[in-house]
Amino acid sequence: MANLKKKYTESAVPALREKFGITNPMVVPKLVKVVVNMGFGIVDKDTQKSVVDDLMKITGQKPALCKSRKSISNFKLREGMVIGAKVTLRGSRMYDFLDKFINIALPRIRDFRGVPNRGFDGKGNYTLGLKEQTIFPEIDLSRHGAPEQGMDITIVTTAANNEQARELLAQLGMPFMGR
Repeated sequence: MANLKKKYTESAVPALREKFGITNPMVVPKLVKVVVNMGFGIVDKDTQKSVVDDLMKITGQKPALCKSRKSISNFKLREGMVIGAKVTLRGSRMYDFLDKFINIALPRIRDFRGVPNRGFDGKGNYTLGLKEQTIFPEIDLSRHGAPEQGMDITIVTTAANNEQARELLAQLGMPFMGR
């Protein structure tokens, strides 16, 4: 069993039940999925392949390519052009990714003081943006011409509100600002 999954079942569930007065174990907030999204815009094939390979190394799963829905002539964008990639992680891959993200990648950010509290959407989901993918240990920094690419990470939970979602993520080790 993954470390984060074990931490959830052994310490987070009892703490959440006690804090929120939850008697039914099926109502305890839990993680559903993690979506990692990279929007890279209009790039050449080599850069696109490099970014998609980086996303695959980071998540351990092949990304789905996102194509433009309509043409915009001012941006030289044609319908059907690949402009991004995304990965949806569930189950053990989700827990492995979050464990690596919280314990290895986040501490590698320069001047890191915690993740912001403003990323909640009101329904128990949390979204976080990263400026570059090089904080992950799988990315080879010595690679010549590697583009710095940001990404969005969305953590979807079954929490009823922001307070429950924040407590769930805090119990799993997410370092929030001011905590």
